[in-house]
Amino acid sequence: MSTRIGIIGGTGIGERIREEFNPDDARTAVVETPFGKPSTDIMLATIDTGHGEFQIAVLPRHGEGHSLPPHQVPYRANVYAMKSLGVTHVLATSACGSLREEITPGSLVIPDQVIDRTMHRPRTFFDDLAVHVEFADPFCPLLRQAVLHAGRRLEGVDVRDHGTMLVMEGPAFSTRAESEMHRSLGADLIAMTAMPEARLAREAEIAYALIALPTDYDCWRPRDAAGGDSVLAEIRSNLVRAGDAAFALIRAVLNDAHTLAEHPSPAHTALDEAVWTARDMITGDVRSKMGVLLSRVLG
Repeated sequence: MSTRIGIIGGTGIGERIREEFNPDDARTAVVETPFGKPSTDIMLATIDTGHGEFQIAVLPRHGEGHSLPPHQVPYRANVYAMKSLGVTHVLATSACGSLREEITPGSLVIPDQVIDRTMHRPRTFFDDLAVHVEFADPFCPLLRQAVLHAGRRLEGVDVRDHGTMLVMEGPAFSTRAESEMHRSLGADLIAMTAMPEARLAREAEIAYALIALPTDYDCWRPRDAAGGDSVLAEIRSNLVRAGDAAFALIRAVLNDAHTLAEHPSPAHTALDEAVWTARDMITGDVRSKMGVLLSRVLG
């Protein structure tokens, strides 16, 4: 399997990634999917790190000019488009709030768990047949380790291993009571994206890892202890610093991308035992619609 890395950039970094990873041979892919159009056109480019060439596909999650709020992002179209372009690994970023004193704004966290508190977003590709993927470990352990390995080589960037991200519906931020409840649930971070994105990536057999960018302390922390600014002011003041760190980490991961081809991810065979519908019950229309996702297991 050839390696193609998809980069889904979130708040403060999505369009910047596309601008800065834009070599002379870059082209734009306009992709139509059974689930509508992606957030915007996807940039395809070839990267040479000195260990050989590989391809990247870059997509700003919130579209041009950050026009899509979290609950309106076409997550299914985005992941389906990545799969149709041959993407094998997705490295995503997400601005988030910190629910723990020790997770400081400006640091980076590579989460290993997630709590999905979204309510109105389509959660699966498979409405027309029974497909049950395992999701105990929502982020690819091999891709996470590649990110952490790259992070250890960066100077001046605090890259933290582990963390549980709670994903809320949005677009408004939490009440203080909700923020305290999220802390009591064991969440370390709170964001409005990453779900159902990570689950859809698993259904598409794409290895997925997330770089979380804490920009604030949500509203659980008394504002006078955080300098007195509002949550929004705190986010804006820290977003550039967190974005710089995330961009440096992505560059470091891409420099090591050749190692990803040496160790296939468990995500790449996620559908081996997951399709429960009898093969003779899967109609031609469903096979056609889901061909990009199911062709490996259905033939």
